[in-house]
Amino acid sequence: MRQLIAGNWKMNGTSAALGEIEAVCEMVTARPPACDVLICPPATLIARAAAQAKGRIAIGGQDCHAQVSGAFTGDISAEMLKDAGASAVIVGHSERRQYHGETDAMVMAKAQAAWRAGLMAIICIGETEAQRVAGHALHICSGQIDNSVPDGLTASNTAIAYEPVWAIGTGRTPTSQEIAEVHDHIRTCLTKRFGKGEGAATRILYGGSMKPSNAAEILAISNVGGGLIGGASLKAQDFGAIFNASSANP
Repeated sequence: MRQLIAGNWKMNGTSAALGEIEAVCEMVTARPPACDVLICPPATLIARAAAQAKGRIAIGGQDCHAQVSGAFTGDISAEMLKDAGASAVIVGHSERRQYHGETDAMVMAKAQAAWRAGLMAIICIGETEAQRVAGHALHICSGQIDNSVPDGLTASNTAIAYEPVWAIGTGRTPTSQEIAEVHDHIRTCLTKRFGKGEGAATRILYGGSMKPSNAAEILAISNVGGGLIGGASLKAQDFGAIFNASSANP
């Protein structure tokens, strides 16, 4: 299984940031990594980023609407992302769930929209600090898999991103044992529901303050199929150090 290292730029980046994408592309060309590399810039940059990348890396979106089109001011459909050159889209990120009130049902509908448009859906799940302290982390992840992931998942149309919400942007990182416990649990859930073929092959990304200093350790953990990288993906040098730490981890 090739790991997937996906950069989520969030609400960062103007035209000047395209230079970072070019730098990443040059790194990948000069020294092909043992993983797939994806950058999800803001929607305003997707078309230009895809044109610049020219297939050297993949470009994705950060969110999509469930409908193909309609009176949804400010929203972007999965088909629009595909038309702009995206090949993937993040859905259900904890910030969308928290700040925009997105429910599991909404996330499932967006994942279905991504598949409809021919995009890979990166479906995010994960517990808050209060939920972890209460001992509910595995239960929360199970519930979000049940209710956010549609039937029809395949290893090619979906990746699951585990985000310990309390670790995002805080600099705090779970221990290797904690990460392994949740990723192993997610694998069990996927295999039970989708079988030993697709469920066992679907990549489970870790998303929560991964950076150059801890990437190799995290990416070597059982059932970690890559990373969803936030702040460290904004600079090519840092992002490159992360994807160059990747290995073919089952």
